[in-house]
Amino acid sequence: MSVLVLAEHDNAELKDATLAAVTAAGQLGGDVHLLVAGKGAQSVADAAAKVAGVAKVLLADDAAYENALAENLAPLIAGLMAGYDAFVAPATTRGKNVAPRVAAALDVAQISEILSVEGPDTFTRPIYAGNAIATVKSSDAKKVITVRGTAFAKAATSGGSASIEAASGPGSAGISTFEGAELTKSARPELTAAKIIVSGGRALGSSEKFHEYIDPLADKLGAAVGASRAAVDAGYAPNDYQVGQTGKIVAPELYVAVGISGAIQHLAGMKDSKIIVAINKDEEAPIFQVADVGLVGDLFTIVPELTGKL
Repeated sequence: MSVLVLAEHDNAELKDATLAAVTAAGQLGGDVHLLVAGKGAQSVADAAAKVAGVAKVLLADDAAYENALAENLAPLIAGLMAGYDAFVAPATTRGKNVAPRVAAALDVAQISEILSVEGPDTFTRPIYAGNAIATVKSSDAKKVITVRGTAFAKAATSGGSASIEAASGPGSAGISTFEGAELTKSARPELTAAKIIVSGGRALGSSEKFHEYIDPLADKLGAAVGASRAAVDAGYAPNDYQVGQTGKIVAPELYVAVGISGAIQHLAGMKDSKIIVAINKDEEAPIFQVADVGLVGDLFTIVPELTGKL
């Protein structure tokens, strides 16, 4: 079996989400090829060639792929799939945007957010917000798969010696254009790659209180900052802070939930964290069912005290 993996990158650096996808692809058996589609992304291709387990890197260097528009990437990938048995993408915003279009073009069913590879055609994936795990078997000749990055170890970024080949596709489909991006820049670790995350919930009451209490604790721990959907919807934190089924799936070594009750969709995004600390005044809050350490009390008292002791 030969597998094509979509590389997640920003035309300068290879993202960690790619490494988990490479690991999953390797478990399918056969050669793993990594597709780097972008503009001026030679440095990404060079880094991709060093990833352990990658046999070949395909570099599609074209202005049409610079901003990873799914309408342009999907035809490129669908064309390349003539030589592959499976397509694997990280279950990121980009992967979730591209993979369904590839599946539709190939007329196959997509297998979403796999947690394990049980065989070349059998996988496990979460259903009901992660409260149940389904084992699915695909009879499609070609597989289109997205990978939950927290479920697979990251492939080593050194030790590989893959060849780099040029790839080409139809270019721009002419049906969408990139207008611009407003990116949040922070000195803190990126949420999905952070080893420690401090998340705030609606109980903080306002954007000002959110940053007044969450940011100092995160700074002391060297942590990324997250938020519940309720906090994001209330405007306390930006969308890219959201952790949960409709946000980002994370599995840090330490997850600190401040004023978060523990709705099912939030738990689905963080319950694989190695150690979970919950701070909430409601001792019946669902978050305590998954927490390793629970602090029942007023967060406006506990958090400054905890921050002061670090």
